[in-house]
Amino acid sequence: QVQLVESGGGSVQAGGSLRLSCVASGDIDNTSCMGWFRQGPGKEREAVARIYIGGDYTYYADSVKGRFTISRDNAKKTVYLQMKSLKPEDTAMYYCAADGVFNYYSFDYDQRCPEYEYNTWGQGTQVTVSS
Repeated sequence: QVQLVESGGGSVQAGGSLRLSCVASGDIDNTSCMGWFRQGPGKEREAVARIYIGGDYTYYADSVKGRFTISRDNAKKTVYLQMKSLKPEDTAMYYCAADGVFNYYSFDYDQRCPEYEYNTWGQGTQVTVSS
């Protein structure tokens, strides 16, 4: 069974950058999706970005579009989230998830990787952005 370990969180000032990593132990299905999520204090979990392991598909929430970049290194079984121009509202626990089913035929391009339906979740890494 795949396990996920996130790292790279920390405390930064507004405008700063961080890169989160999510390393998977075990085999990752190359036809599946992985994603990054976050949950701030008193807020619901938000789907931040997702990526198709077997191709070029990526998705970003409007709140991070243009500032965050999701990428993958399949050989290292690692998915990254590069975060730039961080804002205090980006403060949250960030979670990685894997084993989402990629729907190539979805008419809704944004939903080709599922929004929240992932079978494996990591423990999270805290990101704190101060003003």
